[in-house]
Amino acid sequence: MIGEKKKKLIFAGSDHAGFKAKEELKNYLGGKDFDVTDLGCFSEEPCDYPDIAREVGEKVYEHAGSFGILICGSGVGMSMAANKMKGIRAVLASSEEIAELSRRHNDANVVTLGARVMEIGLMKKIVDKFLSTDFEKGEERHVKRVEKMNVM
Repeated sequence: MIGEKKKKLIFAGSDHAGFKAKEELKNYLGGKDFDVTDLGCFSEEPCDYPDIAREVGEKVYEHAGSFGILICGSGVGMSMAANKMKGIRAVLASSEEIAELSRRHNDANVVTLGARVMEIGLMKKIVDKFLSTDFEKGEERHVKRVEKMNVM
């Protein structure tokens, strides 16, 4: 409809360690203006985080303007795996400030979180800040730096 605000597209994924946190965040975001797609894992059975990071990264790359949320035990493995992918700028955010700065200055499109090292309340605050912060497109220095990363 004309004038209807389009929902932000979010792709979420976790390994077994982050499964419960992903489920809670998915439900939390579902009640807001987000279209959340769960790409796995779907239980607490052991799985490999690089597989999930690849699934989320591929979807974020395919859908311009979308975002990814990845959760594992520490957030580190997901961050490392996601950042191997073309067009992905993943940040392991441990605070709202890091989430905000990664969006404003680095145009991060994936946030990774550690289920074993942070409480769900903090995760919700970090994700809220990440998804509500825009990239500073008007700041030439930030645009230039992101463009350099895009050709690496």
